[in-house]
Amino acid sequence: MDVAIEQIGKEKKELVLIRCYAVTEEVREIEAFVKSRQGMLTGVKDSKQYKIPLLDIYYIESVDGRTFLYTKEQVYETSYRIYELESRLERSHFLRISKSMLLNLLKIRFVKPALNGRFTAVLQTGEEVIISRNYVKKLKTALRGE
Repeated sequence: MDVAIEQIGKEKKELVLIRCYAVTEEVREIEAFVKSRQGMLTGVKDSKQYKIPLLDIYYIESVDGRTFLYTKEQVYETSYRIYELESRLERSHFLRISKSMLLNLLKIRFVKPALNGRFTAVLQTGEEVIISRNYVKKLKTALRGE
């Protein structure tokens, strides 16, 4: 597969075009990756509202009825509920790994077994998050690219 980049003027709309013989799983993955790069969520920190690119978010967690977006160095609160974000992000690289957490699969360094059928994901920051045993099968499937 060849890749070409054409620089255009600001008056034109940017477009990613994939020309292929067949729409394969690889093509779908490329499409999902490009779309995931475009998304942003709104978060609040210190009474200020920020636009956070999906690619910067490591995981999303719900604690005591509040939902937080975790980036490499910051934590933002969002008004969305975890189930709303799960639905909204289903075509991106986020996966539910517990009742209260969505994980950005692109931020995983490695995964290792933990106790009682659970797994631990070690993120690029070194932080560890627990994958509930109810979600281990989905995680394995997602990591294999199935």
